[in-house]
Formats: sequence, C-alpha cells, structure tokens
Amino acid sequence: MLSIKNLDFGFADAENYKRRENKNRFNKIFIKNNYLEDLISPSVSFLIGEKGTGKTAYAVYLSNNNYKNSLGIIRYIRETEYQKFIALKQEKKLGLSDYASIWKVIIYLLIADKVYDKEGSVEFFKRFGKFKALKDAMDEYYHKAFAPEIIQALQFVQESKIAAELLAKYAKASGEEKETFTFSESRFQTNLFYIQKKFESALSQIRLEHNHILFIDGIDIRPSSIPYDEYLECIKGLANAVWEINNDFFPTIKGGKGRMKVILLIRPDIFVSLGLQNQNTKIRDNSVFLDWRTNYPNYRNSKIFHISNHLLEVQENQGELPNSFNKYWDYYFNWDAPNVKGTHKEPTSFIAFLRWSYYRPRDIVMMLSIMREVILEKNLSKEIFDYKDFDNVEFKRRYSNYLLGELKDHLTFYYSEDNYELFLKFFEYLQGKNKFSYETYLETYKQFIEYTKSTSREVPKFMLTANDFLQFLYDLNIISYIETPEFDTRYIRWCFRERNYSNIMPKVKEGVEYQIFYGLYKALNVGQEFT
Repeated sequence: MLSIKNLDFGFADAENYKRRENKNRFNKIFIKNNYLEDLISPSVSFLIGEKGTGKTAYAVYLSNNNYKNSLGIIRYIRETEYQKFIALKQEKKLGLSDYASIWKVIIYLLIADKVYDKEGSVEFFKRFGKFKALKDAMDEYYHKAFAPEIIQALQFVQESKIAAELLAKYAKASGEEKETFTFSESRFQTNLFYIQKKFESALSQIRLEHNHILFIDGIDIRPSSIPYDEYLECIKGLANAVWEINNDFFPTIKGGKGRMKVILLIRPDIFVSLGLQNQNTKIRDNSVFLDWRTNYPNYRNSKIFHISNHLLEVQENQGELPNSFNKYWDYYFNWDAPNVKGTHKEPTSFIAFLRWSYYRPRDIVMMLSIMREVILEKNLSKEIFDYKDFDNVEFKRRYSNYLLGELKDHLTFYYSEDNYELFLKFFEYLQGKNKFSYETYLETYKQFIEYTKSTSREVPKFMLTANDFLQFLYDLNIISYIETPEFDTRYIRWCFRERNYSNIMPKVKEGVEYQIFYGLYKALNVGQEFT
C-alpha cells in the first residue's frame, strides 16, 4: 500500500481533467453509475446540482470518451459572452425571444462543428449537400479557422448580414436554393431567422452514426461586471433555446443511428429563477438531479462512499490489501467517528467526513487533500490517517476556510462584495454561539440591523426582515433547524438534505432551535461562547 505522501487525490475542479495529459487519470477515478446512464437519455435537457456535486465531471467524462455510442463536448460561458449579449441588446434592441433565437444559432453552429469533426468525410458531404453548403459558408466566414467556442459562434450571429449572405451564396451554388435573397444590417431579426432555418434544414438532412451531446457549462458563475438582471435575461434565453431545440426540433430528425441534443449544467437555485413552464415536471422528467445524500446506518451502500473508496483504490502502484481489510477506505481510516449511535462491524470514520461535508464529492476530496497537506508540512512519515489528523486544528481551519470560500462564491453570485462583508459581520453578534433559539436569533438580528443603520449602509435585500435572513441562512446551508417531537428523537433539518425533485427549495421553520454547520465553525468564529 502507498504511504500518505505518495497518495494523489487529484483535482477538486473537474475542468482540469479536460487536458489531454489528465484524461487517463480521470477515467480511472470516475465511477459510471445511473446518473451517467440517465444523461445519455434523449429526454434529458438539464443537469442540476449544487456546486461541487459533480456536474462538470459527468460532462467531462462524456467529452473524453465514447460511452455507449454517445460523444460529448463542453462549452463554457465566460464574461466576454455576457458583454457581447448586452452590447447586442443595446444595439439591436433585443427581447427575451431574440435571446433564445441567438442561442439557437450558437448551439446549431457548435453542434454542426462537432458533427463535422467526428463524422465529416468526403462521402458524408456527397450524401448531405445542405450540410456541405453550410460547412463551406462557415469555412469562408472563419477563413477555415473556426474555434468551436461560444464567443466565436456569437460573432457569426453579430455579423448576421454577412453570415446570411454566405449561407445563401453556398446554398444557391450547391443547387439547394433557387431564389436570390438580399439582406440588410437593419433587419437583424430577419437575418437571424434565415440563418436559423438554414442550420435546421442542413441538420435535418444528415444521418449520424453517433449520438452527439453539447454540454453548456459556466452559468453558475456571474462575473461581477455583469448586472444580475442582464445575466438572468441571457440565461433565460439560453434555457428556453435548449428546451425548444431538444423538444421541438431534434426529435423531428428521422433516420440514422445517432441523435443530437444539448444539456445545460445548472444549480437548483438558478434553475428555479428561470421561470420555465411546468418546472416541477421538467426537473423530474427532463433533468438529472445529482443527489449524493445518504444516512449514517446505510452509508456503506451510498454512491458517495463508493466514489471515496474508489479514489483510494485507484492510486498508482497500489498493492494488495491485508486480508483483514475489505475496503481501501478502512485501511487508510481505520478508526471510529465519535458519538455514533448503534453498533457497526466496520470502522465508522466516514461518518465523521459526512458530518463535516454537504454530501458533495468535492468536499470529501478537499478534506483528503488538506489532511494530507497538513501531515506533509509537519514532515511526518505515515502510512495511514489517524483520528487526530482529522481532529487537527489546522486541518479544520483550512477546510473551514474552503467552505467559506464556496459560500462567498454563492453569495457574490447575487450580491456585491460589500454585502458579503456585511453578512460576515452578523456572526460577531452571536458571541460565539453555534446553537441558538429563535428568540436569541431575533435579538441578534435586531442588534445587527442597528449596527448596519449606524454605518449608513443600505440593508441588503436578503436581510430586509428577520425571517428573510433566516431563510437565506438556511438556503446557504449555514444553519439547520432542529425539531424535537415530544416522544421521539430530535430531527436535524438541513436544506441540502431536504431538497429533492418535488421540493427543490425547502423552507426553514420558525420558532425552533438552530445550529450552525460544523465545518464553518472556525471560519465564522463560533463554537465557543464569549464572555
């Protein structure tokens, strides 16, 4: 077995596994499960999950591999794309339906390039003249140097007059079109509609050998320079385009072994804000919802334990386990978590990791990486991890700061940096308490608001009332609420554990007891009351 210094837990962000030198490594780490099977289903349009639950990992795996005749490709939305959309809106006076039309053309262009890359041949072009005319127009526009990124595709839309003229030119040259069309810079929507129809006509003609899936990632990050309202309008158009293409266009294409579709990677809170019709049924019938929840008695059968154990199993040059161990996790973490009820035949160390995580694969990877990092900094030569490594103050401090960083990313997605700093100030008024009653919370909130007003700061929207802020803390999984039935054990309700297909945004309960998440104690300076 490898010693701790020789273990390698890989990258926390799966985007790193797109690099060629990391693909084989990722294929060893990745576990194929029902989520992967569901993703290649024709009915799926959305991959929903909190940050760190593995959305990008699934998209990267399907982009790196031909899985059951399905080939994927990932494209990311960056700050420049949002800026381009805003400029287009101001210049062309666009509405939400126009945003959807623009996204359709972008998606078609990216899919067409993917099809050409994987299936294009002389014979392919002979059979499908409309697609060849389309490709010839793209080659002339981009001087045969099209980089298959959203920003490049958006340029094609931006210069709609030139793009439409090129499509018409090659359609006529190939005999696919008889009429002569004229296009004007001032008729952007008309040009766009013509471009869209040309792509749909060409894509309808082809017969594919493989399934092609376009994943669109990156919408979980809103650049600080892009106003939230502008961002939301842009991704609403994107979501509508994805839904309409997958349900109104791609299913109409007949023949061939392969199919095309596009999948949007999205957080639950952002999905709710899209305002899609029949949202609940879209989550249940047309989405893959990444859910790693488990309970302590059955954690050994859970997906999150299997991937954690597998991460240790696939280490390079791993030898045979001693006969007394049947799990790699048990070899490296051969100790029991404190305060575990009931009896267990195997070590319960993983329960300690669950308590300190939001049941996200990234949290487990970060804990393992930080624990190893602290040990190596002390120049300790160790074969396995002891409980004292998990209970180490420095490990907990660094992990707590990681969680606070994730929290900051989420909060600044909606609000400003100044709002985030003000939000942190609230916890000073708890005087170190990690558990508190509703009455204590109301008093703390009152003191905090008085402080805020004394600084002439504007109270952020999420803090306008005590109950609004309580729900906000619950949504971010900073607090749980605790119910204690008269003749039963207490129930600890976390937002991430209550969330499911039919309850995507759980509500907090008022008038009960609350507790701050274990992993945030150090970063928020709670856990020991001040005198």
